[in-house]
Amino acid sequence: MPTVVVATGNPGKLKEMQAYLGDLAWDLQLKPDALEVDETGITFLENARLKASEVAKALGQWAIADDSGLEVDALDGAPGLYSARYADTDQARIERVLRELEGQPNRGAQFVCALALARPNGTIALETLGICRGEILTDPKGDGGFGYDPIFYVPELGRSFAELSPTEKAIHSHRGVAFRQFMPDLKRLELS
Repeated sequence: MPTVVVATGNPGKLKEMQAYLGDLAWDLQLKPDALEVDETGITFLENARLKASEVAKALGQWAIADDSGLEVDALDGAPGLYSARYADTDQARIERVLRELEGQPNRGAQFVCALALARPNGTIALETLGICRGEILTDPKGDGGFGYDPIFYVPELGRSFAELSPTEKAIHSHRGVAFRQFMPDLKRLELS
């Protein structure tokens, strides 16, 4: 069973990756806390590549990474790469986005998830980008999920991400889209 390092120190992210990659006979492990990678890319895909590559090279093992966030059309793509750092808490981040969109008729937005898998030498073997289009609500709805989920509304579903069950969110989210695109190639890949 090949070992693949998930380029994060977050156990929740490891659990999420295990759920998406459960069909593969991989032993997924967290990267060591001491191994830090500066996210200096200017796109989600660049940051995913950077994290996967640096962790793979440092450990001499296969590594998988993701980078994701919210892009709001009327805010020129903000919060974008700074989605997690847009404010100190989820509530404060939501309030900031709503305040910045006050009176704005264009509520279009998208969640983006970039995935990259690096070989032990750091070269990128596979990458993909998953996108889920939606709109920013004027008030939060639902109490599930995390982050911007209560204000991200998907018209085709008629609900916010925070109103979806975990299973529904896994199917329809940007991360779900990215992993569905990734899986056929991952299943064909020989890890050694």
